[in-house]
Amino acid sequence: MPRQYPIEKVRDIGIIAHIDAGKTTVTERVLFYTGISHKIGEVHEGEAIMDWMEQEKERGITITAAATTCFWISTDKKEGKGEEELEKIKKEHEHRINIIDTPGHIDFTVEVKRSLRVLDGAVVVFDGVAGVEPQSETNWHYADEYKVPRICFINKLDRTGASFEKSFESIRERLTKNAIPLQLPIGEEANFEGIVDILKQRAYKFEGEKGENIIEEEVPKGMKEEVEKTRKKTIEAIAETDEKLLEAYLDEKEIPIKDLKIALRKATIENKIVPVFCGSALKNKGVQLLLDAVIDYLPSPSEVPPVKGINPKTHEDEERHPKDEEPLAAIAFKIASDPFVGSLTFFRIYSGTMKKGSYILNTTKEKQERVGRMLRIHANHREEVDEIYAGDLGAIVGLKDTTTGDTLTDPEKPVLLEAITFPEPVISVGIEPKTKVDQEKMSIALRKLAEEDPTFQVGSDEETGQTIIAGMGELHLEVLVERMKREFSVEASVGRPQVAYKETIKAVAEAEGKYIRQSGGRGQYGHVWLKIEPLEKGTGFEFINKIKGGTIPQEFIPAVEKGIKEAMDKGIVAGYQMVDMQVTLYDGSFHDVDSSEMAFKIAASMALQEGAKRAKPILLEPIMKVQIIIPENFLGDTTGDVSSKRGSILEMGEGEKIRVIEANIPLAEMFGYSTTLRSMTQGRGSFSMEFDHYEEVPGNIAEEIAEGKKQ
Repeated sequence: MPRQYPIEKVRDIGIIAHIDAGKTTVTERVLFYTGISHKIGEVHEGEAIMDWMEQEKERGITITAAATTCFWISTDKKEGKGEEELEKIKKEHEHRINIIDTPGHIDFTVEVKRSLRVLDGAVVVFDGVAGVEPQSETNWHYADEYKVPRICFINKLDRTGASFEKSFESIRERLTKNAIPLQLPIGEEANFEGIVDILKQRAYKFEGEKGENIIEEEVPKGMKEEVEKTRKKTIEAIAETDEKLLEAYLDEKEIPIKDLKIALRKATIENKIVPVFCGSALKNKGVQLLLDAVIDYLPSPSEVPPVKGINPKTHEDEERHPKDEEPLAAIAFKIASDPFVGSLTFFRIYSGTMKKGSYILNTTKEKQERVGRMLRIHANHREEVDEIYAGDLGAIVGLKDTTTGDTLTDPEKPVLLEAITFPEPVISVGIEPKTKVDQEKMSIALRKLAEEDPTFQVGSDEETGQTIIAGMGELHLEVLVERMKREFSVEASVGRPQVAYKETIKAVAEAEGKYIRQSGGRGQYGHVWLKIEPLEKGTGFEFINKIKGGTIPQEFIPAVEKGIKEAMDKGIVAGYQMVDMQVTLYDGSFHDVDSSEMAFKIAASMALQEGAKRAKPILLEPIMKVQIIIPENFLGDTTGDVSSKRGSILEMGEGEKIRVIEANIPLAEMFGYSTTLRSMTQGRGSFSMEFDHYEEVPGNIAEEIAEGKKQ
């Protein structure tokens, strides 16, 4: 089956934004205008195509990142063409756009991060009233981390309080100085009626029931001066990225629009410029021009740097180029359990092609998998395909051993691509099945949900035997428990949320661990000396083996490390996991007959506990970055409340009659905060929070926590 679309005509993009910026509404419009859906689904009516999970419809938020494929021919190429002519120009001008719709809520941050890892470009959507919000910043930093080229879309310009200028300034101030406007709105709020293209100096209005008819006209008289001024600045910014254009610009020559677009495309792909567009997806204005911009300025898979990996056989660095004839290299970026086909593995191919019925190697797990059915996903309906090519996204049904972030390659020419790293869960709850029948179903359900979501962890409390689930926030766990009920029909009762505290040490200590049991017959003998030192925040755990001259035989060293890790999992202060420590094994002794791995494991565990007690152990708690938005007359009460929660205010901003407080507050103090804030602000306050860092718990509170845990 030959390739339908050359790689230059493919775009793999994501739509990312803060919660409620209108991201899914933008995607719905895209699907409508590209002819994938014949009816526009509205989020607020619970009919959005991309939000197909029951809960997404009810809550009106996006939880899973859905991947979909659509097709687009630029507006200026289609202008005035009838059906037959359109068919003729399809081959030459139609582009395939693969879109990943991601959630904006911080509890589902894993979805955004994993999507950015496999995207070539992103459309960042902003609310025209709020501008840059905390989650926009987090997502922007993730995109920086993966060097993803971006274009911005300032949405909701029809809302009361909307301002293109303020939103644009907030992008320049808080995200990037490289943002330049390519469009200006005609009117704002209730008077928002169209868009001016700054390079072409033409105005566009959107008519027809769904804004499908684009009318091009002169720039309104009252805007001409503003458009010219903005155009001068925009052209200057583009010219600065290209020597030839800069020369022409300094000589005050008129630069052809075609040349400006070529230079702007190059600068956008190199992350030197971020073009900004505007509109209102809900009112069907500006989305078609945004699609044109995706084709004009975001890269095709062949324009991004080749993907780097490591050859698992030689351990040398390797590059894979986005070509069909290269060996296969793909990354699985999401696992979804589907009620109809079972497990779906979404993947992105970086090089080579994947064929139905072939064998592939999961390099991460070193296991071979067979490619059964392959699907192209159109949001909620699927098309079966026999082959998927370099630069494309697809899904395989029923892979057994593959999880998020695994590399899938040609078994003959394996390569290991960089994995996706995920944040640690910060909150946990105990969960119990209501009946014996639910017991079995619950463990299957939890296993499947944990396979789908790497930030969701399942464990058990050794003392009580209770199942513990951990995640990124209260909403995250709430949604997962709800999914368990709906998708797997498991009834379970959930305990109170617990904070995921951690422990560490502040001093250096040495300790000896001896485990000797010598009664008749074979005994046990293990003996170690350890040195324990604190490491910098976030470093994790390091084990150093300094045994010289065989005082402990080599085969017992792994058992020592295992014993140390097991002891660290139980902690000294209150039984929480210990982190950021370096443990050096520097001496010990063994017995020819009685020494065993078990004995050394126990001896190491005893030594660590002993040493940690002397190394000034402390308790750490997760600190959340919280943004609170309130009407200005509630400022005093709210800041007072933040202080009473051991919070520290980082900065205060103000908008039209509102105040924005940014603060760091311990997670332990944030339970039930939405109720508190509502009652304090007559229901008008809102907040969002995300994990920021771990910090030492004050002594008196640490004692209470330790006692609570030990009672």
